[in-house]
Amino acid sequence: MINSVLPLVLHALGNPELSVSSVSTLKKICRECKYDLPPYAANIVAVSQDVLMKQIHKTSQCMWLMQALGFLLSALQVEEILKNLHSLISPYIQQLEKLAEEIPNPSNKLLVHIFAHEPAHFPPIEALFLLVTSVTLTLFQQGPRDHPDIVDSFMQLLAQALKRKPDLFLCERLDVKAVFQCAVLALKFPEAPTVKASCGFFTELLPRCGEVESVGKVVQEDGRMLLIAVLEAIGGQASRSLMDCFADILFALNKHCFSLLSMWIKEALQPPGFPSARLSPEQKDTFSQQILRERVNKRRVKEMVKEFTLLCRGLHGTDYTADY
Repeated sequence: MINSVLPLVLHALGNPELSVSSVSTLKKICRECKYDLPPYAANIVAVSQDVLMKQIHKTSQCMWLMQALGFLLSALQVEEILKNLHSLISPYIQQLEKLAEEIPNPSNKLLVHIFAHEPAHFPPIEALFLLVTSVTLTLFQQGPRDHPDIVDSFMQLLAQALKRKPDLFLCERLDVKAVFQCAVLALKFPEAPTVKASCGFFTELLPRCGEVESVGKVVQEDGRMLLIAVLEAIGGQASRSLMDCFADILFALNKHCFSLLSMWIKEALQPPGFPSARLSPEQKDTFSQQILRERVNKRRVKEMVKEFTLLCRGLHGTDYTADY
């Protein structure tokens, strides 16, 4: 069936008069038959890339096509995903770099920066953003530990999107909950750059709770999971050199989600032995009260976290704290 239908659909992609029908059909095939398509993946990507670069289709059809490619790539092995994704987005990156060179301000060299104030260019940028997000989330499902560099770059992209164009997170096709959960997982990576990038994502995400409905919803539902991960890190699971990054998340939670944090932190610290067996109930209570009282001075929160992590690790008052 696919052998006979797919060549006709791919051929029709090059005909503007068949734009809606050809793209919608390919999207349906990629969604419903994706596990049968790996042998045809390279050809589908090549034809799609060609029609996208020739700008044969209108913006809405381009977005459908990007979605189809997201379905397709999600069924491949990690190595094949990376190879095809690189092939697909390289021409866009080259175009963006060319445009960046035409803009006087050298800081405008990131994908999201360039079109931040160009509404006409937003839909294709949104489509590309959704494609990259969809494929990267697939990597998380297959096991992200082998690709910390990809996770690092993905977290940086998400943070920049939130900072420069938070409207990207308004798209109903973006699985904000999955992105949030993957970022929590990335906080537990042993690679410091990946952890820093993930912390950076959360410090950009949390201030958007009130203005982006999907963000507010996921923080309300899964914010406690984030807090647990932060407390585990402070309790000894992360390097002491990263404590300022985790303190930034606590500060953002306290500033933008105070009522939730005040409830979560007391519940989270109740179990004996969490986040460290070295802590007394009084020490945990003191820490939670200190954090909740400080919503203005970020430097003070960082000092609290450094003090608390030393207690958690049994290092408070020892020679190990001399340079800390």
